[in-house]
Amino acid sequence: MQGIVPSLNTPFKDDGTVDHHSLRGLVNHTIDAGCGGMLGLAVAGEYSTLTKVEKVQIVETISDANSGRIPFILSVTAQDPDESTDLAKTAKTMDAAGICVQLPDDFNLSEKMDFLRELTQDGPELLMVQDLDWSGGGLPLAEIVYLFENIEQFQWLKIETHQAGPKYSAVIEATNGGLKVCGGWAVTQLMDAMARGVNAFIPTGMEQIYVTIYTLYKDGNIDAARELFSQVLPILNFSNQHIDTSIRFFKELRRAEGLFETNICRISTELDSVQQAELEHAVGSALDLMSNTRQKVEPALYDLK
Repeated sequence: MQGIVPSLNTPFKDDGTVDHHSLRGLVNHTIDAGCGGMLGLAVAGEYSTLTKVEKVQIVETISDANSGRIPFILSVTAQDPDESTDLAKTAKTMDAAGICVQLPDDFNLSEKMDFLRELTQDGPELLMVQDLDWSGGGLPLAEIVYLFENIEQFQWLKIETHQAGPKYSAVIEATNGGLKVCGGWAVTQLMDAMARGVNAFIPTGMEQIYVTIYTLYKDGNIDAARELFSQVLPILNFSNQHIDTSIRFFKELRRAEGLFETNICRISTELDSVQQAELEHAVGSALDLMSNTRQKVEPALYDLK
């Protein structure tokens, strides 16, 4: 698993129920964009608003639509650790490649070890730990290394903290590259992360643009990658001002793309008139950029064939 591994949104119908038809379309869209994997039921998927039954049904839909074409990682983070364990079992039953989990804040190191061992006992072979801290540095480096050395399945760390760039490098160095690192919310530092050898990136939306940036950079066309990324930044400047704003923005973009039938979110945050106008401008910019990228990329791919 490498490259762009997007976090899937959860589409809803007008009546507020999960739209499984649109979800299937999103899975196919993700694969067609050339992504290296996908993450389901994470923050971008509004996991905290979903019932346990809905989560299981979503996993079934994603797994069936994917049919093993690219790695599917299931986020099993939940307020109840027992629900996380049950979701890990579901992930294995549905042939997910791995699970991702955020460790409970109130657990000490010993409790974290027990929790992760329980998850991996009945879950898939790959474990990704989400190091998420909206206001600080996240998990201590020594703790990350200890968990890596003592839990065989712990192969990936999703870093979403302040000063994410230096932390990428510190983790890679401390584990001799054995622990794979990926970035999510810190996608605004994409060029920094690429330079540090980050293995994968977990943004939301605009998949083909990110795949193109990643491919250009890996092929040595760093200036072209930077130029394209510079056109993404004004969009991220709006979307990433708050996680709820991000969720709402990408729901609007999914509908504008024709992937989702509605823009319905279960989060409660509303936008005022000025924010709504900025959102609409950002959606238009994203659509134009995606169209321009597609026009450049698809002829090149056709020539290669």
